Amino acid sequence: MKIKDAVVIRFQELCEQHKINYNELAKKSEITPSTVYSMMDPKRRDLSIITIKKLCDGLDITIVEFFDCDLFKNLDQEIE
Repeated sequence: MKIKDAVVIRFQELCEQHKINYNELAKKSEITPSTVYSMMDPKRRDLSIITIKKLCDGLDITIVEFFDCDLFKNLDQEIE
């Protein structure tokens, strides 16, 4: 699994746990909903660490808590 896919899955899990949708996440994170939906788009490969941090802030978790997940322990090589 590539890191972008793991990030998307992690945010999906967290939204489910917090019982919020992407629009609510965007509002809590003070970013536009289009930014969240764009990040979740499988065609888009680049992610901003600043956006990830803002989303973590909106979920009231640290960036360390976000990445402290099995999804990030065995990622595929990004260099091909």
